[in-house]
Amino acid sequence: MNNAIRLRRHVVAALTIAAALSTFPALHHSSAQASEQRRTSTVSSTLCPYRWKEGTWQVKHLIRCAARRWHVSGGPDKALSVARCESHFHPKSYNPAGYAGVFQQATRYWSDRSDRYGFPDWSVYNGRANIMVSIKMAHRFGWGGWSCA
Repeated sequence: MNNAIRLRRHVVAALTIAAALSTFPALHHSSAQASEQRRTSTVSSTLCPYRWKEGTWQVKHLIRCAARRWHVSGGPDKALSVARCESHFHPKSYNPAGYAGVFQQATRYWSDRSDRYGFPDWSVYNGRANIMVSIKMAHRFGWGGWSCA
């Protein structure tokens, strides 16, 4: 009887600890889950807080700020040159071949890219999302993916 009571107490204690840990997801995530959680973290709206909807001047400042923040090859001048060539800085720009936004992102890949670079469920036509995702991609892979580079 004594052993049965001890066993029951241990089981109750283990279940209590498991329940407590389940309320702290970061403590029991696998490294792959933690990596996925970091991958989809959003970009702070206080980073480069330019109002891209207010016109080209603001779009250019947002590009400059992002290019400085993520140190892209060629710096802000290269980023501006690519955006000028791709869309003339127009966030609503569309190419029937399936490219859209300031940096003419491929619409078929946009959902995955926006998730990966911190803008889950944002539109390709959102100037902030398009610029930040594009600049982060250029930081990581260079400008080779853009025909205007």
